[in-house]
Amino acid sequence: MLIEHRPALDAELSALVIAQQRELREAGAGRDDVISATHDGVTCLVAVVGGRAVGCGAWRPLALPGEPGAETGVAEIKRMFVRPSFRRRGIARQLVVALEEDVLAAGHRTIRLETGVYLPSAIGLYRSVGYHPIPAYGEYAGNPVSRCFEKHLAVLV
Repeated sequence: MLIEHRPALDAELSALVIAQQRELREAGAGRDDVISATHDGVTCLVAVVGGRAVGCGAWRPLALPGEPGAETGVAEIKRMFVRPSFRRRGIARQLVVALEEDVLAAGHRTIRLETGVYLPSAIGLYRSVGYHPIPAYGEYAGNPVSRCFEKHLAVLV
């Protein structure tokens, strides 16, 4: 498996994000909109197996510098997804590690994410790699199905 950076408008990445959004709707996310991975300041990673893009994840500063509510050193994971036929192979775990390494290299020391109660396997993954529950933040505050997590990244000297 190879994990590589891709531009937000990459065709294979877009197909993964569309599949992710479809799965979220079917799982009970209650959203009819398809959200792209093209947030400002987003860094996208794609997992490639046998030449095929099978998983993705992205991160961005929690708020861009100068935006209201910008938190120095805090990033957010977005768009985690692995195609169903490639799950249970450790791909998501490796994507999380790669995202954390990217975030740390960019100078951020804390990473947050949001997932839903309808994704217990995602919650289990995040807990297993050291994320702990936090109160819902930002746009997720007050959403009864949102579950937010945070991890402080260790700096190795």
